[in-house]
Amino acid sequence: MKKIAVLFSGKGSNFAHIVKTLHFKEFEVVVALTNNPNAKGIEVAKAESIPLEIIDSKTYKSRETFDTEVVERLKVYNADLTILAGFMRILTPVFTDEMTSINLHPSLLPRHKGLNAIEKSYEDSFINGGVSIHYVSSELDGGKVILQKEILKTGLSFEMYDEKIRSLEKEALIEAIRTVLLPNKGQ
Repeated sequence: MKKIAVLFSGKGSNFAHIVKTLHFKEFEVVVALTNNPNAKGIEVAKAESIPLEIIDSKTYKSRETFDTEVVERLKVYNADLTILAGFMRILTPVFTDEMTSINLHPSLLPRHKGLNAIEKSYEDSFINGGVSIHYVSSELDGGKVILQKEILKTGLSFEMYDEKIRSLEKEALIEAIRTVLLPNKGQ
């Protein structure tokens, strides 16, 4: 069974969806890692008895030293793929050169890299928005796109759009994990 690591910084809703949908069904989530000791996703890992690594990014003087610690901790678990599911860190080559990883981004890249992508996407002049799953590189939201899923914005309030994007994120993330790890079985 292929092994995955999941990194998150906040609520962990995408992490929880990965666990519910894939853990011990298609893949094994061998570790969850967060940079935020107050992240709500910690409870998901504990409830599912998934090994948890908490590395408070605020205690590191540089991104490189933080990334070195993350890589060292992750290597112990020997995951086939690392998934960034709401991991709010820009990673350096210390990480990107060592780890095969994918990231979820709530816009149709290359539009709206970085923070507040849902808001920016909703307010732009395009009739569609969506989500992207891409390989992680040291360029912010700049790695090769694996897949994208779109929705029409027409007639949607921001709240409706936000809800649809968050639902689409979960679907896209599962499909991308399957595409990367089981290329002949992707949906």
